[in-house]
Amino acid sequence: MAHRAYPTTEFEAPYWARGLNHIAGVDEAGRGAWAGPVVAAAVVLNPETIPAGLQDSKQLTPAQRERLVPRIEAAAYGIGIGVVEAAVIDRINILEATRQAMQQALAALSSRPDVLLLDALSLPNVPIPQQSVVQGDARSVSIAAASIIAKVYRDRLMEKLDAQYPMYGFSRHKGYGTAYHQQQLRRCGPSPVHRLTFRGVVPASPETNP
Repeated sequence: MAHRAYPTTEFEAPYWARGLNHIAGVDEAGRGAWAGPVVAAAVVLNPETIPAGLQDSKQLTPAQRERLVPRIEAAAYGIGIGVVEAAVIDRINILEATRQAMQQALAALSSRPDVLLLDALSLPNVPIPQQSVVQGDARSVSIAAASIIAKVYRDRLMEKLDAQYPMYGFSRHKGYGTAYHQQQLRRCGPSPVHRLTFRGVVPASPETNP
């Protein structure tokens, strides 16, 4: 059986070697969901205190992610969160909403990063040097840390939305398009936190998002 590969400092190390110690990993959660916000996180890790066990959040169990959050918080120079709600996603499209959430996350950091590492995206309106890394959450420790923070933060938001709209089962699927979610949409129709431009949410509607 092949061993799982873990993210490394391959992308951070060249910057650290040049004295650029504030490298922000940036990633999102909820981009493909049918309901709820898209959430982005920016995490600036201290090169001396990188937590063990960082991984693409999708490869971790909820319990593993929850255990890693306080370790990341203790080890980071800074963490920022950005949240863009479903109504805005419908208005500006999911790509632009993701970028907006990432810009919010960067603005929430206590100091400006030297460099950004992003998971297969770029931020054209952000005047900070940046590097886009394909499958970055599986390859860069900074992006992996951001993916965990964003995922846990969004999951907690979806659990709160489940209390407001219990008929959809948000705590079970976090707003993604499961068979149960689809069944409940047919039965109840969309809620105020559903993304009405997403295929599958409103049948026979003009979809502009994947």
